[in-house]
Amino acid sequence: MASTWTSDSWRGFEGRHLPSYPDPADLARVEATLAHYPPLVFAGEARALQAELAEVAAGRGFLLQGGDCAESFAEFHPNNIRDTFRVLLQMAVVLTFAGKLPVVKVGRMAGQFAKPRSSPTETIGGVELPSYLGDNINGIEFDADARRPDPERMVRAYSQAAATLNLLRAFAGGGYANLRQVHQWTLDHIGRSPWASKFAETADRISEALDFMQACGVNPETVPQLQATQFFTSHEALLLPYEQAMTRQDSLTGGWYDTSAHMLWIGDRTRFEGSAHVEFMRGIGNPLGMKCGPSLTPDALLRMLDTLNPGRIPGRITLIARFGHDKVGEGLPPLLRAVTREGHPVVWSCDPMHGNIVKTNSGFKTRPFDRILAEVRSFFAVHRAEGTHAGGIHIEMTGQDVTECVGGAVAITHETLGDRYHTHCDPRLNAAQSIELAFLLADMLNLERQEKGKAQAA
Repeated sequence: MASTWTSDSWRGFEGRHLPSYPDPADLARVEATLAHYPPLVFAGEARALQAELAEVAAGRGFLLQGGDCAESFAEFHPNNIRDTFRVLLQMAVVLTFAGKLPVVKVGRMAGQFAKPRSSPTETIGGVELPSYLGDNINGIEFDADARRPDPERMVRAYSQAAATLNLLRAFAGGGYANLRQVHQWTLDHIGRSPWASKFAETADRISEALDFMQACGVNPETVPQLQATQFFTSHEALLLPYEQAMTRQDSLTGGWYDTSAHMLWIGDRTRFEGSAHVEFMRGIGNPLGMKCGPSLTPDALLRMLDTLNPGRIPGRITLIARFGHDKVGEGLPPLLRAVTREGHPVVWSCDPMHGNIVKTNSGFKTRPFDRILAEVRSFFAVHRAEGTHAGGIHIEMTGQDVTECVGGAVAITHETLGDRYHTHCDPRLNAAQSIELAFLLADMLNLERQEKGKAQAA
């Protein structure tokens, strides 16, 4: 990598999965417009997230990162934002109460539009068109005009992200996240899940604890943390022209921050030496994520860490393992041992979604819940065996009552996938499946805590 970084130095490197805009002058005009728009997040907020992630890296917290596979213009609605937010709140409450660890909440929201695709083109009925790359680049309709990359879509994506962030901030700080409201977070359509009653039991215990605390003089008025929460945003930094336009120099520290989100990550397909995405990310001060799949070798991972975090700052790097349920047991340990040996202070998070996609006979892509759960269990088992901290979960989910991932306690079958299959890209866990996963995760966190307790006692 070049020794001198600027916000546009990435343009001298290989950029994969970037659109080819037909009119460079039009693209430059939009980039200049966005560069003068207000930031969506602030450098101080990104530093606050990094401080919380440093606690996770030290084994004193857990990262919950979730949201849409790809946000869309068509599904943009306050109810959808609210429902996803409150399912994440429910998951965080379960993990905090049962796992006895503070949970850092990061949404795949307010910017998760662009998606890498396996092929730059798509052919239907003998007609070949550019692939759909996300609503901030082109349209999902199989039409020549819709599939043409349009830079104006970045402006619309910015506006939607700003509105989404505004609502999320209101929910997080305006009383919606008050623990006294915990019973009201459950969505109506989760009611048929057996995990809904288990969440109600947890909510009862929390309410009893709050009653006791109030009797002791501790209440939401005296302890603001009981009536609000910190909620951060993240997305894959794929569309580099947009990310560069949103990058600003912090007036307090002089450092550069991508103000499109608190946390950005590098995908498995753009994580390589000489990558434009790696070059861009190494120079911004935000906490960074990096997907780690079967193709990543320990030596390559260590070189990436030296590039992205040469100062070994705790909380800066989250490594997101995405191997597949049958590969994590073999693929994760060599990476984990290499990072531990070299002393890099990272958060290890599990993405059990991307390695477990299957295609059904009916043509739908799905993710079997049992495979998702198997990968999570293997991830935790590897960390227990290595004596390291399984620090997070990274999932694609929604608060909507969709039928996209088969299985779970509310059994979605291959025959019912088409009932409510709404995703613009890959299948997501629905609300009931997300809550079920949270309880199973809490059990694994408790097992990890017990193992550590035994080791300390010995």
